[in-house]
Amino acid sequence: MLRRGPFRPGAFRSAAHEPRAAVVLGRWLGAALLVCFATGLVSHLLQDPPGWLTDRLPSRPVAGYRVTQGLHVAAGLAAIPLAGAKLWTVYPRLFEWPPARSVRHLLERLAVALLVAAVLLELCTGLLNTLQWYPWPFPFRQTHYWTAWTAVGALLVHLAVKAPVIAAHWRRAVVVPLAGRRALLTATAAAVGAVTLTTAGQSVPWLRALDLFAPRRPGAGGDSLPVNRTAAQAGTAVVPADWQLAVDGPAGFRIGLAELRALPQTTADLPIACVEGWSANGRWTGVRLADLLRRAGVPAGSAVRITSLEADGPYRVTELPAPYADDPLTLLALALDGRPLTPDHGFPARLVAPNRPGVLQTKWVARIEVV
Repeated sequence: MLRRGPFRPGAFRSAAHEPRAAVVLGRWLGAALLVCFATGLVSHLLQDPPGWLTDRLPSRPVAGYRVTQGLHVAAGLAAIPLAGAKLWTVYPRLFEWPPARSVRHLLERLAVALLVAAVLLELCTGLLNTLQWYPWPFPFRQTHYWTAWTAVGALLVHLAVKAPVIAAHWRRAVVVPLAGRRALLTATAAAVGAVTLTTAGQSVPWLRALDLFAPRRPGAGGDSLPVNRTAAQAGTAVVPADWQLAVDGPAGFRIGLAELRALPQTTADLPIACVEGWSANGRWTGVRLADLLRRAGVPAGSAVRITSLEADGPYRVTELPAPYADDPLTLLALALDGRPLTPDHGFPARLVAPNRPGVLQTKWVARIEVV
């Protein structure tokens, strides 16, 4: 049978389809994916820590999660043009003939297929998560986590198989670089820079002026903090006039809003940092959580459970490990930037803790109890 189209010899003529360009782009892409994996692991452990780690989670640095999750999303967005360019350099190999020259070659190609599929799934779902759009039937966070491990495993296999080629083309060739390669690398670097500069402002304050394409713009519309889940969506737009916070413990008690406001108040500048990649500082005023727990007879070193007024939702109930519960900056906040909380920001009271994912900063708090 005659080989036609992309299967015919010499079908791909671009000089940029060559090993040196693939190795350079692979280094850049690998660095971005490594940052994504490491920072994503941090986010996963903060949201769902194993038992042995729960009481060791650090509440400092205050902006730790803001930095790690900002890097996670920025590196993930940068990896999109990098992955496209990397695939472009090597896609002619998809049309190799024969498709499998040996069992080893077949296994190598299957590993590459798994790697490409895992990376593309990871980047696509991660991008849509920044937009809070989930057009799939599976849970995002668990799928994202296990797909990341799949991608890492497939990448290690790929690096082991391609080690001789990578070593041969790791350093710059002595000869003058190919014009096609130089143009490809320059265009890719420019694309990565443009993507980063126009999206990173949602978590990097000094890039806010360039924040053109990020889905969240802290400070837009005169509100210092964006809102992911509104009071209307949560069913908490109207709070009962006789609302009281229940604090359970050996000397448990219930307390109303006026009484909370009459207690000693603490003001702290703490960021809200969300898994979608945006973050912003807020000046929060409220009662130290540790003071409420001591009043209820709860000993220091205790983890607590926070329950929201929400009727449902994946984060209606959250657990606060002891390092956060005891931290003097962890507040039951009653005001934001000097004004009482609005319903969308958690009125009548919300939790704010340092170095904590935004989804765990429970709004519309109704009950605090020892785990």
